[in-house]
Amino acid sequence: MARPEGRSLGLISIFASRIAENLLIVFVLVYGEVINMAIEVAPSELNMWLKEPRSQSPKPSNDEINAKYSRRELRIVTESNREQLPNFVEALKRQGWMKLRPPYQRRPRWDRERQSRLIESFIMNIPVPPLFVYESDLAKYEVMDGQQRITAILEFYTNIYPLEGLEQWPELNGRVYDRLPSEIKKGLDRRSISYIVLLKESATTTEEEALLRQQVFERLNTGAVKLSHQEIRNSLYQCKFNTLLLTLARNAEYRAAWSVPPYSETEEEALSEELARNKSYVVMRDVEIVLRFFALRHAEHYQRGMKGFLDLYMVRARSFTDEDIGVLQSLFERTVKLGSELYKDILFKPWDPKARAWADKPQVAFADAVMVGLSRHLGQRTRLVSRREAVHGATMQLFEQNPPGTFTGRGNTKQDVQERIRLFDEMLERVIRG
Repeated sequence: MARPEGRSLGLISIFASRIAENLLIVFVLVYGEVINMAIEVAPSELNMWLKEPRSQSPKPSNDEINAKYSRRELRIVTESNREQLPNFVEALKRQGWMKLRPPYQRRPRWDRERQSRLIESFIMNIPVPPLFVYESDLAKYEVMDGQQRITAILEFYTNIYPLEGLEQWPELNGRVYDRLPSEIKKGLDRRSISYIVLLKESATTTEEEALLRQQVFERLNTGAVKLSHQEIRNSLYQCKFNTLLLTLARNAEYRAAWSVPPYSETEEEALSEELARNKSYVVMRDVEIVLRFFALRHAEHYQRGMKGFLDLYMVRARSFTDEDIGVLQSLFERTVKLGSELYKDILFKPWDPKARAWADKPQVAFADAVMVGLSRHLGQRTRLVSRREAVHGATMQLFEQNPPGTFTGRGNTKQDVQERIRLFDEMLERVIRG
């Protein structure tokens, strides 16, 4: 009977004691041998799947459908408002009326010329898309779509910037609001901004509220540039876990694997040309991949497709505590470090059996399997690193012995996701056994 190495026995002792305290760690023994060395979870993750989303029968009857509609399920409660610009600006100055919480974003912020063109559109009475806000409390709102437009209006009416780059009204370039000709000012002040309010009555629980809010936002997002799924999550779910995702995406080894330039504090103020050209960075794809790692550790609960599952994990992660964040941060950093030690510059890159070479670029679905698999064997890091070449060879065999697309995301069903994670995990176990 195989016996775990001494380092592993020490870890088992630690993990078992923590199970007694708060069930942070789970390990599996088969015939006395450690198979899944340790599945580390944050305390709050232990209970996050106890409540499953409501499901309905595959083919409900007409009576069931009518009853669902009568209960007002999945019916959006909205109202539309219009405010003349001066009144809107004054309302914005009232404390707590509308929360202008600019989320961390990576797209270039509107420059003065783009802000000026919005003001020119109002002057010319060109229709401007409505804002979209959420009623967080009675007569109190949070901006979900329209932050840039609101900022442009507020800053112009408070004389923060002069107009520039106007093409139809070039004679107004260089003028702030207070210096506009009287007739132009009167015309501008007569213009209105519309906003659609998603009312709190639209959902019965906080989880339904969050998911519904996201779905409506996705459908009504009227920005000039369509936001990615992760940009929307970043905008809607401002919480400790979201901050953690942003922090971990700065990890040097992780960024190197995805060809993102090293982190610099200045990038949060102004994007470098190199970062602005990196599409994965701009649309927060790198942040979403971090989210995928945390969520797919729970692949047995996979549902609603990949996007829906990530949404659900993100919603439930809003309640994570500082202790949870610490556990997850440590888990991610140790997993990336191990991956970097094992694969170095081919981390997350698939093996191409036909070309007999590693791919030029990393692949997201393969990264899922690598990260989740490695996270289960952190206790055997020394053994894995000492057998680095064996890991490479076994990884090549995974691609040579399984159907094309198994590890590159051709399928994203629950079975597909679990299968590629299982295959990679079992490969690591074989290498560890030697």
